[in-house]
Amino acid sequence: MKLLRYGDKGAERPGLLDSEGRIRDLAGQLDDIAGSALAPENLARLARLDPASLPLVAGNPRIGACVGKIGKFICIGLNYADHAAEAGMAVPSEPIIFSKWTSAVCGPNDNVEIPRGSTKTDWEVELGVVIGKGGRYIDEANALEHVAGYCVINDVSEREWQLERGGTWDKGKGFDTFGPIGPWLVTRDEVADPHALGLWLEVDGKRYQDGNTRTLIFSIPQLIAYLSRCMSLQPGDVISTGTPPGVGMGIKPAPVFLRPGQTLRLGIDGLGEQRQVTVQAD
Repeated sequence: MKLLRYGDKGAERPGLLDSEGRIRDLAGQLDDIAGSALAPENLARLARLDPASLPLVAGNPRIGACVGKIGKFICIGLNYADHAAEAGMAVPSEPIIFSKWTSAVCGPNDNVEIPRGSTKTDWEVELGVVIGKGGRYIDEANALEHVAGYCVINDVSEREWQLERGGTWDKGKGFDTFGPIGPWLVTRDEVADPHALGLWLEVDGKRYQDGNTRTLIFSIPQLIAYLSRCMSLQPGDVISTGTPPGVGMGIKPAPVFLRPGQTLRLGIDGLGEQRQVTVQAD
């Protein structure tokens, strides 16, 4: 299934994308694509529905983040060896973990705001993993059983705040609109191999990132097992698994960063595309 949330920001309704690419309303079946609704038994119930029996949504509504009420937005740094190289950093021996604040979450096609005074706002296309079955001390061999599905994430980053102003990376990762998620949550059964997905990103039509999840340093089962050793994972938690090379700060001979008025397009095989316009934050 391809699950989604549509409607005005803060008032999104749950939906399902049918085989013809039309949105079907799920509000009669569940309150939101969030929390316990993502548990395996609840996804199985939704899978038994006939999409044609669900109300058809008219027009082209705004698409919101494909997961609502996110509890934890966990990110993995430097999880592609070639990205670590372009950043001038060592390949990590253990996963690098940081967080995005949930106030950064926005829809896949919402505007991305360039923070006041920023000259180093950057892009990062990433595979998102959404937890459906919670747990602690999860065995790597069983880790994928805890996945509800996958989605596209743009890990927008302000590099000065991330790297030059002391403290942790989180400061540069959590500005408002720095977490576009979606358009869809594609359930695990529809993704044959999450470690064989092409992912790409363009700015104003120029392709900067063109990678594949086969080059992840730490696989999805490894990440889930590792994270569950230092925190409990809960339904609706989102893990952003890292970005391939081609980010702005790694461009040679000089870095390239975002400015207001540009268009970002990014996508992952089978998981859909995002499109954002950059604007100056008020």
